[in-house]
Amino acid sequence: MKTYKITSSTEKGNDKARFIFNISIGPKKPLYFKNVDQAKGSPLVQQLFYLPFVKEVKLEEKQIEVTRFDILKWEDVIEEVRLQLENYLNDGGIILEEKIADKIPVTIYAESTPNPSVMKFVSNKSLIKDTVEFKNIDETKNSPFAEKLFHFPFVKEIFISSNYVSITKYNISTWEEIVVELREFIRSYIEKGNIIIEKSIVKKKDQKLSLSKNLNSLEEEIVSILEEYIKPAVASDGGNIEFDSYDNKEKSVQVILQGACSGCPSSTFTLKNGIENMLKEMLPGKVKSVIAVNG
Repeated sequence: MKTYKITSSTEKGNDKARFIFNISIGPKKPLYFKNVDQAKGSPLVQQLFYLPFVKEVKLEEKQIEVTRFDILKWEDVIEEVRLQLENYLNDGGIILEEKIADKIPVTIYAESTPNPSVMKFVSNKSLIKDTVEFKNIDETKNSPFAEKLFHFPFVKEIFISSNYVSITKYNISTWEEIVVELREFIRSYIEKGNIIIEKSIVKKKDQKLSLSKNLNSLEEEIVSILEEYIKPAVASDGGNIEFDSYDNKEKSVQVILQGACSGCPSSTFTLKNGIENMLKEMLPGKVKSVIAVNG
């Protein structure tokens, strides 16, 4: 009989916790669950949603990532959740009733963002591993999905991340007029197993690799803070932030905003009162300002 051992981890203040298993429990492709109804094929995940602080669950081959509501801290409950999972599995609890990776219906939720021109469409299935942004249809040769979205006359820009698509619209239509049409198109496209990205965008990866090799120790610290503390919050609003450069003379950090963050009316407030203050606090005397190079 299998004996399950689980280790848990989280970062202070982070809304996500990981529970890592010594035995494979899930499919190779991650499954995303946003509520107990979506978890009907997974009694294990349903057990987690019975906890009042559980917001989202991602089931992977050898780990579960749980996102909490902001009503408590993981430090207060993470050990209790770890033991509950371990006991459930060692008592013979069912993980998946069937191969729901192939059979679970695709659901798409439309979520508003701080940017009134951008809507976030969240899928219960993984879409891509990286993040990618398309400013126009000419950039979509590697993405049939993005190309078809640009055929809608009101679609201006597209940002795709792990399990969501952020769409920027032109002001020719209101969201009330088009959100159902877009949501149904995205759901149908994914459900049919159509291609999201034909291949990785090599140019983007090469740029990142080149950038990472040339960073000094301070720039590496800045990137680490952005990755660990800023990106998760920005992603929850349908956007992304990338480090661009650091001006040692001015002590300013240049960043690139993508998705819902690009052109958002509140992005300046977020930069100055959120990101800038955090970098100033964590890197005293080394950062004076944060500037978005793309507005």
